[in-house]
Amino acid sequence: MPELPEVEALASFLRERAAGRAVVRTDVASFSAVKTFDPPLSALNGAVVSGASRYGKFLSLDVGDGSDRLHLITHLSRAGWLQWREQLSPAPPKPGRGPLAFRLHLAPEFPAGPSSGFDLTEAGTQKRLAIYLVTDPRQVPGIAQLGPDALSLTRDQLAGLLAGERAQLKRAITHQSVIAGIGNAYSDEILHAARLSPFKLAAKLTDAEITRLHDAIGSVLTAAVERSVGQRAATLKGEKRSGLQVHARGGLPCPVCGDSIGTVSFADRSFQYCPTCQTEGRELADRRMSRLLR
Repeated sequence: MPELPEVEALASFLRERAAGRAVVRTDVASFSAVKTFDPPLSALNGAVVSGASRYGKFLSLDVGDGSDRLHLITHLSRAGWLQWREQLSPAPPKPGRGPLAFRLHLAPEFPAGPSSGFDLTEAGTQKRLAIYLVTDPRQVPGIAQLGPDALSLTRDQLAGLLAGERAQLKRAITHQSVIAGIGNAYSDEILHAARLSPFKLAAKLTDAEITRLHDAIGSVLTAAVERSVGQRAATLKGEKRSGLQVHARGGLPCPVCGDSIGTVSFADRSFQYCPTCQTEGRELADRRMSRLLR
């Protein structure tokens, strides 16, 4: 799933490549992905892209200015992605064929040049990619419910947010209404950097642990944004994988202590941690096989 750093990089990429260009048309290949109907997608036709923004893990293409501004907002979910196309076919795509969900055509950068733009695609059978066209981003339910953005969070804000959380720490910091922007992969990286167990109760953190967690959120996400911004959309996934220290590296040595990185698996996902760095040497049981060790 694209998280804060990748969505920030996609917004930067769109500001560079799409801003100042007019929308020629949009094509919908997956009607279930479009969650709004007023204004219609045809309202984008002829409007000029003014920028791109990020709201947690939501990506917004901002079109028009002033009272006429519209926001084409996408949540890429677990298997969605944005693919930039330097040349788009003038023929509309056939609905229901392949991973394509939505296509946006932009006016050529140069006279007589090809129409370029981007596709929103989604792999797999669980279709969760969501597209909204709104006049105010807060009209998107997921955005209206977002907590403070992870990169703007102060140490005292974090302490206040976690004080009332009964959930385990990993679940708390990935809950978007608590903190916006952190997902499964970067929560593994943050908790490893902070030397905290994923299953420690959020409300039970000491002052020193809250400080370590806040420092880790800032350092891990800032470094990931710096690696990602400036990358082409096509290379962002590889850049994310190359920068991960523990996530998706089960069985490999921890880069800090050399211990073997452990894995906890759930029904449809897994996460990783280091027993030595995070759980005082204790291995956490696989959720599929037995109860989790505290």
